[in-house]
Amino acid sequence: MTDHLRPTRRALLLAAALVPAPASGARADADPYDTLRRRWLGIALGAGYDPGAEQYASRLARLGARARDFAAAMTPAAGSLWPGHPFDPPSGITASYDRLWTMAQAYVQPATGATADPGLLAAVLRGLDHLSATVYHPSAGPYGNWWEWRIGAPRLLMDITAALYERLGTDRVAAACAAVDHFVPDSLLTDYSGVSTGANRVDLCRSVALRGILGRDAGRVSLARNALSPVFPYATRGDGLHADGSFVQHTYVAYTGTYGQVLLDGLGRLFALLAGSPWEITDPARQHILDSVEHAFAPLIHDGLVMDCVNGRAISRGCLRGDDPHLLRGDHYRGQALVAAVALLAAGAGEGTRRRWYGLVKGWARRDTVTPLLTAEQFGVADLARLRAVADSAVPPAPEPLGHRLFPAMDRAVHRGPRFTAALAMASDRIAHYECGNGENPRGWHTGSGMLSWWPESRAGRADQYTDWFWPTVDWYRLPGTTVSTERLADRAGGEWGAPRPDVRWVGGVTDGRYAAVGQHLKGLGSTLRARKSWFFLDDAVICLGAGISCADGVPVETVVDNRNLGESGTQRFVRGPNWAHLAEHGGWILMGAGALHTLREDRTGAWSDINAGGTSERRTRRWQTLWLDHGTDPVDARYGYVLLPGASPAETAALAAHRGWLSVLANDSGRQAVAVPRLGLTGANFWRAGTVGDLAVSAGASVLVVRRGRTATVRVSEPPRTGEPLEIVWDRPVRAVHRAGEGVEILSSGRCLRLRVTPGMACAGHECEVALR
Repeated sequence: MTDHLRPTRRALLLAAALVPAPASGARADADPYDTLRRRWLGIALGAGYDPGAEQYASRLARLGARARDFAAAMTPAAGSLWPGHPFDPPSGITASYDRLWTMAQAYVQPATGATADPGLLAAVLRGLDHLSATVYHPSAGPYGNWWEWRIGAPRLLMDITAALYERLGTDRVAAACAAVDHFVPDSLLTDYSGVSTGANRVDLCRSVALRGILGRDAGRVSLARNALSPVFPYATRGDGLHADGSFVQHTYVAYTGTYGQVLLDGLGRLFALLAGSPWEITDPARQHILDSVEHAFAPLIHDGLVMDCVNGRAISRGCLRGDDPHLLRGDHYRGQALVAAVALLAAGAGEGTRRRWYGLVKGWARRDTVTPLLTAEQFGVADLARLRAVADSAVPPAPEPLGHRLFPAMDRAVHRGPRFTAALAMASDRIAHYECGNGENPRGWHTGSGMLSWWPESRAGRADQYTDWFWPTVDWYRLPGTTVSTERLADRAGGEWGAPRPDVRWVGGVTDGRYAAVGQHLKGLGSTLRARKSWFFLDDAVICLGAGISCADGVPVETVVDNRNLGESGTQRFVRGPNWAHLAEHGGWILMGAGALHTLREDRTGAWSDINAGGTSERRTRRWQTLWLDHGTDPVDARYGYVLLPGASPAETAALAAHRGWLSVLANDSGRQAVAVPRLGLTGANFWRAGTVGDLAVSAGASVLVVRRGRTATVRVSEPPRTGEPLEIVWDRPVRAVHRAGEGVEILSSGRCLRLRVTPGMACAGHECEVALR
């Protein structure tokens, strides 16, 4: 698919260019452990940049200022290293090591104002000794969050030890290695299960590999290298990368944007670190990681942000206590971390791959007008130097590719048209409605109930729709695109860590890479709500149908046509026609006989601490424009239909609403939902069970997409229920010849009509047949 990673010569040369000269007194021989330690510092701290250049100088100066402040405030006590920051969970120990890492970086980096400051070094050593003596040592037992003890703390401790190796002395190095051996034992890396899978496994291997290098223990480096191999093959269920591009963590959570970023960044660092060494990562299955950049990660990055539908509980981390108040940890923050990981991985890739990835990075950087990539506050000089090298390259920026991507293994879909980008989040017995845990995201209940996020083309509207305090101020019962019971839910309803999963199978769809038919059998969280929802994605529109909406909760049920964040005091004009509505800077909606459209413009106030135990308590207000359909209390077999037109003007919306022939709804009931768009030669149908609609018939639940172009047509079929049982499809159209039948497709007959048998497997893959029409 892509040319293979060729690290032996390229990565070694690159690493040599990145690594700074050894500190005074460092060993100068060719010892492999010293070589790899210095290489790690080049990766972690950067090299080859001008510390006097403004973009680096200002960051280095801020680093030094923070380090001096931390040193001045440090007051070792029985249960803390800094007043007000106890070692107690959820992340007190990790936070303490993080501050010491800031201080260590300021000591070893140039031009920080604290470079080689003996007082700063003494403070770091005092802090390390205190942690080692009181809480993080081989005789201590973990409590609270396992992650802090096995990933957060050891990763930072190893970085500090590497940076100050020649200043620590043998006893401190040995103590650090012994602590990692205790909290990250071999047993965590010999069995690929539990907490040691996916991104977590990569983090564990990162600490153990560096511990082996610093402790001059070849066995530990080999263990870490070998323990990466289970990460590389495609997963068929649960954690890891899947063949369809999905990335899952915590068994049931779509997590490309956070845990996926950790995996990609960690592997990029380990590939570069071990390249050409006795422990080089040579497993051929690592190619899946390289392929994933374009197959799994890039489709979920939009203009520098990573879509929140794959960020799990991290959507609640917008501004955490202790953060710079100007640094929002939102979709752009997470997206830019992922972009930086792509730039890191690109350094060791083959020439063709590297050029493509550079083009992607430059394109994302050019289009990110919300938080420009090359001035993003989150980056230290190492990431900034790598990104600057990409920006200064001769490779042209790549545009966002148009088209549709389905991610069946994580119940997600992404669509890009000329005017907009959209992301759809669903839930099934495979993927949770939402994830909460560690005091984070307690109200994400309905994010998997068909939430449809969308961004108009950047020049046409606001690009910060979900960045600008969206999650603390949104009405959690009115997430865009969802159908919900208004029954009030308790925080963390359904359980933590991906526990809330509906017992439904029919979730998924079919696509030809341009158009798509996607459906969700919806069962409400903590509710009797049942519904069938379908989305048909076109170049310039999304057709949204709902049917079989029934509930007995004793409260109203609503379908949220949309809910747009207008900013702090937005005045965007909202206009309505007889069967349409339009919001300036956003787009339009067409209603198709689904009852009265209700609208509300309101100011809503919230704080990140409302949805995250570690969030800031500062409260801010945002203005919202909400559009919804009220299905009434305890509806029985209610339905809806509307069309979303992102980026459309009022005139375009009104004209399309008046054009009766452009769209036909062929069916919208609890058995079938189907549309035809004559100008595109397109018919899309979701069959919830065996049935017929128009000239299509199926023997079992399926998604079908037919596109006719001239005298040629392509029929595409998938089986979202994932029974794996063969199904038959009849298209009642005269067929002159069958040009092509894909894998799993058997032609039963053609001529007067086309009759196919599809053997679908269990992955909701699409199967296609191309024919010539009479």
